[in-house]
Amino acid sequence: MDYHQLVLQRRSHPAWRLLAADHVPMIASFLHRSFVAPNIRTIPRQALASQLDDHLFQIHQVEGQGAYPKSAAAYLDDWASDERGWLRKYYPQGQDEPHYDLTSSAEQAIEWLGALGQRAFIGTESRLMTVFDLLKQIVDGTELNPRTRIEELQKRKAEIDAEIAQIREGRLDLMEPTQVRERFLQMASTARELLSDFRALDQNFRSLDRSVREQIATWEGGKGELLQQVFGWRDLIADSDEGRSFRAFWDLLMSPSRQDELSKLLDRVMQLGPIRELEPDGRLRRIHYDWLEAGEVTQRTVARLSGQLRRYLDDQAWIENRRIMELIRGVEQKALAVRARVPEGAFAVIDEPAPEIGLPMERLLYNPPFKADIRNVIIEDAAADIASDALFEQVHVDQARLLSNIRRALQARSQVTLAALVAERPIEQGLAELATYLKLATQEVAAVIDDERTELVSWTDSAGRMRQASLPLVIFTLREHTSDE
Repeated sequence: MDYHQLVLQRRSHPAWRLLAADHVPMIASFLHRSFVAPNIRTIPRQALASQLDDHLFQIHQVEGQGAYPKSAAAYLDDWASDERGWLRKYYPQGQDEPHYDLTSSAEQAIEWLGALGQRAFIGTESRLMTVFDLLKQIVDGTELNPRTRIEELQKRKAEIDAEIAQIREGRLDLMEPTQVRERFLQMASTARELLSDFRALDQNFRSLDRSVREQIATWEGGKGELLQQVFGWRDLIADSDEGRSFRAFWDLLMSPSRQDELSKLLDRVMQLGPIRELEPDGRLRRIHYDWLEAGEVTQRTVARLSGQLRRYLDDQAWIENRRIMELIRGVEQKALAVRARVPEGAFAVIDEPAPEIGLPMERLLYNPPFKADIRNVIIEDAAADIASDALFEQVHVDQARLLSNIRRALQARSQVTLAALVAERPIEQGLAELATYLKLATQEVAAVIDDERTELVSWTDSAGRMRQASLPLVIFTLREHTSDE
């Protein structure tokens, strides 16, 4: 906890203001008796004021008339003001009488005050078992190894089979009355906490609805930008962990089979002897119906948000259509005004009878102009003799002959290296013939070229000198080699 954050909460948080109020015993006891204990979400003003009058009358019997001098209606208005924020005052649709609902902050403060009292029974075993069960669910739900999950399921199956065999033998392991009471109290506490969670979730959606209304009232930009911002808020809440958990809870609760199963389980538990000794609240039998009612309140809040957005769109569409109709009507009125008199001069001027269309692809690419460089130069006879024999002594390598050499060498074997082929059929035209062999190895003939190994190829040139070339290992084969080979 941060110091500055706590200072801010002490000044502005309704729960803290309630705990610091001078009349907190009277306020908290009344709100708990009217809203929390019976799990009532909304109460009309007249009924709630009557309950507060009875509550104040009982206090006056002990404290005297001067303890709380204000009227019940004045106290309700004070608690629902923005300075307090302990009650929410609103008008349901179609009704003129205001209704009150307990805020989530006030409920948190009341629950904290209730937790201060010494509990008659503190159960630890059921909480420990809950911790183990939750940890096992997390581990089993995140295990990626199929073999490990199968082993865990087989282990559970063996435990279930052993328990079935034990029951068939007539041995039943029953819970102790203490264990039954402990688990029931934990269930009741969790069930009531769910109702508080619904009130907190409903408060979040109401805050979003209020923000949307404020944005719509003060928005001056385009409606697309506003809708994008609003839907971003809506998706942020819906896609959060809180929103996803609420959707899963709601889908599970709306299942008829789950409702019947929960009703049967509650009836069976309430009939147990250790549970009857606790004298539990009878409202626990219908706690799931309270969940449904609380969930419907949250769903109606979301529906109001959607309805607000739809009304905004309808209003904007009406405003835009009205503006368009005003423009059209203005054009018609001006046309009627000039119908009776012909304007002087040209009424309209068109530069061309048809637009000139020039497609980009019709334009030719730029070619620089060619200018011939013509000079008047006298060519003189050359005095030096130029040897022109090199023009007629070009070397031509016959590829057909080299291909024949390769095929003959491969008739008796499946592969042959270039060095072995040259050793059998010596090179006659020097380096040009060797380059032609390399060309055939890469284009015409099936061959493998290994760049990691080298070989020496020797031949004798036309002057009788020995020549050698170091080349990558070239192997001619009978068939084509793919990259996988």
